[in-house]
Amino acid sequence: MRIICLLAVITVFCTSCTKQYDHGGKKPLVEIDGNYLYYEDLQTALPAGLSKDDSLLFAEHYIQSWAEDVLLSSKAASNIPNNAEIERLVSNYRKSLVLHSYQQQLISQKLSKDISEQELNEFYENNKDLFKLDYSLVKGLLLKVPLNAPRLNDVRKWYKSDSQESLDQLEKYSFQNAVKYEYFRDNWIPVSEISDLLPLSITDLEEQLDKNKNIELQDSLYRYFLAVNDYREKGGEEPLEFARGEAKEMLINIKQVDFMRQVKDDLYRQAVKRNKIKHNY
Repeated sequence: MRIICLLAVITVFCTSCTKQYDHGGKKPLVEIDGNYLYYEDLQTALPAGLSKDDSLLFAEHYIQSWAEDVLLSSKAASNIPNNAEIERLVSNYRKSLVLHSYQQQLISQKLSKDISEQELNEFYENNKDLFKLDYSLVKGLLLKVPLNAPRLNDVRKWYKSDSQESLDQLEKYSFQNAVKYEYFRDNWIPVSEISDLLPLSITDLEEQLDKNKNIELQDSLYRYFLAVNDYREKGGEEPLEFARGEAKEMLINIKQVDFMRQVKDDLYRQAVKRNKIKHNY
């Protein structure tokens, strides 16, 4: 094994590894005042692929760093004037960790993360002010054709229509004549992505979207047809499709808080019923 070659170096650091101590099956390498660094710890830390010389160098630095930390910790413990305060903080931190771990275990075992569509919709409708857009969104379709493309008057009629027949005609037309055809009537797209496909800045496009459902543009090579089915401005309400994930997380958190409050209330009532809570006032 790759650590074997380090033992000659490591044994220099070991001062009393032969003392009787239960190491839990681990092999002690270095000991300082009852603190042990184990062979397994060093092997885990050692990066793979090092040469023999680099492995020896890494081991020396790792052991020295470990020893320095142990010695500094010991020195600090003997010089801190208020160890009682530290012990109190450590005790409180341990209680918090234990409590958090138990709460997560209870929640995992007792509380389902399933959220019904009805719950989600009701929460969204009652809390729309919590869901605001960071950027504008649009639904619709976009067609880009060469300036000399045929039947442009038909295209103008089709792209403005919501009928399935017009949509079918537009799709057939796009197969033969369109440079790009994007259909996004069923899903929200950031306006910035559509702006990238048009000879128009995001700001100018947003101004157009405020006023027009159908936009026709052209540059020196192409003609562009954008039909807008829905538009949401930056700062406006997020559509439920966009807010769904965030709303679900909020609902789960609310359920978890309510669940733990009920657990605490139940424990308290049981303790009162059994006279476990003693008041001295």
